[in-house]
Amino acid sequence: MVFTSRHFTALVRSYGLKQEFITPHCPQQNGMVERVIRTLKEQCVRRHRFESIQHAVRVIGDWISVYNNRRPHQALAMHTPAEAFKLAA
Repeated sequence: MVFTSRHFTALVRSYGLKQEFITPHCPQQNGMVERVIRTLKEQCVRRHRFESIQHAVRVIGDWISVYNNRRPHQALAMHTPAEAFKLAA
């Protein structure tokens, strides 16, 4: 239920995006997002003491940029998600 608040849904729509949801009661489909959240917590959130919401937004935003653009992923044949997306296009 993390991604279903009215505020989050409005934010998603403001970016011109559409949310897609997994089949209810089907945890197999939830694995990828759970893994990303776990990695975010382990590699970013638990390593910082945020002074403010703005500080957290900046640090987490920087981490997401590295995760998507500079960090190779084993599951993507050691490509970054950005590289894998370009190859798939």
